[in-house]
Amino acid sequence: MATIRYLVNDVQASIDFYVKHLEFELVEQMGPAFAIVAKADLSIWLSGPQSSAARPMPDGRKPEAGGWNRFVIEVDDIDSVIASMSLAGISFRNKIVVGPGGKQILAEDPSGNPIEIFQSA
Repeated sequence: MATIRYLVNDVQASIDFYVKHLEFELVEQMGPAFAIVAKADLSIWLSGPQSSAARPMPDGRKPEAGGWNRFVIEVDDIDSVIASMSLAGISFRNKIVVGPGGKQILAEDPSGNPIEIFQSA
């Protein structure tokens, strides 16, 4: 099983996003600071501002949400997924990109973390 940790601004909003829009299941929640959601062989650790993962580094840098590393969710019908997410007010970083392997778009979770939605060619 693969595990990804995402720093998030609001754990509950992130749980709602992953469960409602990407069909993850809530595995565990530890108050407002941390939760685990899972789908198939992927677990995401949602670490809020109060979590230990958000503590500043020795050099003073502070971990934060919204970088460019991402995981990929494969879908059968990217257009219907985008339409549903758009109706829910979810932000996208780009328009659909079409390449030799298929179509992709970057959605953002409530904290600005990217999720690649991908449909194979």
